[in-house]
Amino acid sequence: MPREPIPVYDICSISQEKDANEEFLADRLSLYLDKYYAKLHFPHRHSFYHLVMFTKGKGSHSIDFTNFDVQPYQVYFMTPGQVHSWHFEGKADGYIINFSESFFKPFLLNPQYIERFPFFSGISEEGVCPLPATVHKEAATLFESLLHNASLEWRQAADLVRVLLLQLFMLVDEAAAAQSNKGIPQQKLVLLRGFRRLIDTHYRTMRLPKEYADLLYVTPNHLNALCQDLLGKTAGEIIRDRVLLEAKRLLTNASLTVTEVAYNLNFQDNSYFNRFFKKYTGTTPDEFRKQFSH
Repeated sequence: MPREPIPVYDICSISQEKDANEEFLADRLSLYLDKYYAKLHFPHRHSFYHLVMFTKGKGSHSIDFTNFDVQPYQVYFMTPGQVHSWHFEGKADGYIINFSESFFKPFLLNPQYIERFPFFSGISEEGVCPLPATVHKEAATLFESLLHNASLEWRQAADLVRVLLLQLFMLVDEAAAAQSNKGIPQQKLVLLRGFRRLIDTHYRTMRLPKEYADLLYVTPNHLNALCQDLLGKTAGEIIRDRVLLEAKRLLTNASLTVTEVAYNLNFQDNSYFNRFFKKYTGTTPDEFRKQFSH
């Protein structure tokens, strides 16, 4: 029996309420799980931004095929399109926020403002942030304020919710920076974000670091040195990892054949795609699909 395609949820399709807010959802994690865990336990994708702060619980959660242990006062952030699932042991609690891609557009002059926060890079490891004890109370207070204001008349509360959410992002960002041992110049971070944004746009057709370096007006050596310095990987490895990630995401869709996945990623030769995938993951596309289905 063929496996169903991995579901893609928007905010309304999760809540299934007639008067659901299409742009924003805030809830206590325990209540959210009571209502929706049956379908969100299994791997799924979101069309919106999603974040959770655990306050208690054990188990694991998976983001883009990387597993993380659930820890109290761990916050994780996800961007649209990432594959996600939960596996809790017993009762979990905390706070959950979902907001649409357009949520900040009428409020911020720079539509890409939230991309300045490293936890919205779309890289699973960078999206998981354990908070130090010194900010636990402040973070919980912000989430409580978000819950309260989200329950009010939306036209009056929307901008305050946006302000509180940005304040939360800044708190987490500052706490993460304080725990980092090295201060990274802003110029380097801007260049890295630009590189990643270009990869997200062009990874299907552009696979060479030189092509991206030309778009960024830097030399390939400079781009490579930047990636090695900040991420410990070459520019070519970062491009390759993005292609592999999308391959895994597409392979979770049972309605697509492996040949169709290869074609979608601009591999004209299906056998080359199979060799490429196995070389860097250790499994063939079909083997990965079978493992994922279990």
